[in-house]
Amino acid sequence: ATGSEVQHALKAAADMPGARVVSMPCMEVYERQSDDYKESVLPSTCTKRVAMEAGVSDPWYKYASKVVGVDRFGFSAPGDIVMAELGMSADNLSSEIATMN
Repeated sequence: ATGSEVQHALKAAADMPGARVVSMPCMEVYERQSDDYKESVLPSTCTKRVAMEAGVSDPWYKYASKVVGVDRFGFSAPGDIVMAELGMSADNLSSEIATMN
């Protein structure tokens, strides 16, 4: 997650012992870090990774096996309503995680 999605990820993770939330506001900066640092942030042993992105979701597949994202535009309403309607909520994130093997 990056910006407004982090709050939903933190809320969903609160009910999942052992879960961790990583905020990655800039993939380019992350990619310039050492391999040791990147391994400490996203351990290769962790294979159940989910990203949440209210913008373009494609880049997240490099880091996550599942992406809860919004790849469309044109829905006009107050922000909280738009986010909920498009699945950007802790409840939806938890439901998506529950479907993973």
